[in-house]
Amino acid sequence: QVHLVESGGGLAQPGGSLRLSCAASGSISSINTMGWYRQAPGKQRDLVATITNDDTTNYADSVKGRFTISRDNTKNTVYLQMNSLKSGDTAVYYCYLGSRWTLHDYWGQGTQVTVSS
Repeated sequence: QVHLVESGGGLAQPGGSLRLSCAASGSISSINTMGWYRQAPGKQRDLVATITNDDTTNYADSVKGRFTISRDNTKNTVYLQMNSLKSGDTAVYYCYLGSRWTLHDYWGQGTQVTVSS
């Protein structure tokens, strides 16, 4: 089993920055994809960014150039640096881990990000 713990969410002004962290623990395969998804009220959960164990990244078009995903494999932690925040970034952000060995997906509990003036 894998447990994901998120931190770093909160309130930011438009144009501001936040840094999200997600630490994974448990039985973690070294071959995996980690990332972030977000869900606003009344909308479906959408991909924000993912990163593989060999650092291949994928970003939603809406966050390209503003958000940066990274990971520290020694700490089993994934980060999301969010810059130039917009009101449209307001959502609950969920950490994700997909094992490429067991083909099982894991999700964090979610952390609220609110962008408001």
